Amino acid sequence: MSARAAIIVTGTEVLSGRVSDRNGPWLSERLRELGVDLAHTTVVGDRPADMLAALEWSASLGVSLIVTSGGLGPTADDLTASVVGGFCGREMVLDDELEERIADILRSARINWRQWSLESIREANRKQAVIPAGSTVLDPVGTAPGLVVPPGEGDGPTVVVLPGPPRELQALWGRATETEAFARAIRGATVYEQSTLRLFGLPESEIAVTLREAEQAGVALEQIEVTTCVRGGELEIVTRYEPPAAAVAMALEAVIRERHAEVLYSDDGTGIDEQVAALLVERRLTVAVAESCTGGLVLARLTDRPGSSAYVRGGIVAYADEVKQRLAGVAPELIEAHGAVSEEVAVALAIGACERVGADIGIGVTGVAGPGGGTPEKPVGLVWIAVTGSDGERIVRRTDMRGTRADVRERTVVTAMHLLRRLLLDLAAPPVA
Repeated sequence: MSARAAIIVTGTEVLSGRVSDRNGPWLSERLRELGVDLAHTTVVGDRPADMLAALEWSASLGVSLIVTSGGLGPTADDLTASVVGGFCGREMVLDDELEERIADILRSARINWRQWSLESIREANRKQAVIPAGSTVLDPVGTAPGLVVPPGEGDGPTVVVLPGPPRELQALWGRATETEAFARAIRGATVYEQSTLRLFGLPESEIAVTLREAEQAGVALEQIEVTTCVRGGELEIVTRYEPPAAAVAMALEAVIRERHAEVLYSDDGTGIDEQVAALLVERRLTVAVAESCTGGLVLARLTDRPGSSAYVRGGIVAYADEVKQRLAGVAPELIEAHGAVSEEVAVALAIGACERVGADIGIGVTGVAGPGGGTPEKPVGLVWIAVTGSDGERIVRRTDMRGTRADVRERTVVTAMHLLRRLLLDLAAPPVA
């Protein structure tokens, strides 16, 4: 049986939703890379009894490793180290060497806290040097050290205690994996392979049908782990398996390819943003955007990747009709005849983006994002997207989306990226220099 682990994320700010958990998903992926099966991720507040209950419940499932994040600061509610010490049956002791290392860090950072005496700061942080006896200390990146705490006696789980700030946690994780106690805890680790297929324009219900048909055709799905996730109109299918089940995973992939070839756009882990960027660079083309209901989100998506200045020329956010006319060059008679939310205006916005910004490809977006502003003829969720090339190439899509304003805008951006990709694939590749 493979080594199993649990993750416990601590912090009332995470439990209440004020702060989103970034550590749990990151740690989950690192554990998978090591061949460790994750049993569960739990979020608890800064209450010692709840932290202890989470540790005890994880141990009851037979995990050999528990990773905690958060609760290592200098304040009174930072109690993870002491709770873990009690759970592992280890006495809490002051580590003099660690205290001095923390003091050195504080001295170098004192420029930011000149109004406070160094002694008062050091006193407040002394508790960070009180650790379970027998722990392996992971030198702090901030002021909070990490810890690897083996069980005091018996064969209970080893606990890796990491700080909450992702920058600090990620730096200390590598050090934790190099310790002897960590190696002992995961000695039953296996190897996990993972493949990712991404599709666009397919409802999740269709994949459910495909999985049933694959099983009926003899694909032993019980030997692999298949998860599906829908985001912004894209469907992601992740298959995780151990090497002996590789043939089963390949058989499932073959079924998906056969049934959904037209909507399968990625089989190598790349996302739409990466593919669009690569195509623009490969074809030596530039793009510009004129958008209304998305308010600049399409341009933001295009410029999110490093190096985007090589292919993104710029954009126009044309919310008001007069701005569409003045900045994007949309003819007033088009808006009068067809309305601002129309195929004609979307195309005019795309062409205007090309001409006014000076790009090879233009994207035009206009719609009703909601929650108000809809009519029976043009309801909330109606969006027109146009992508045009400088030689007359054109793809136009009407979408009728459901959900909140944020849902409509997110789905619109994703759809625009996919239409841009389609146009780029239709364009001839440039001659080899």
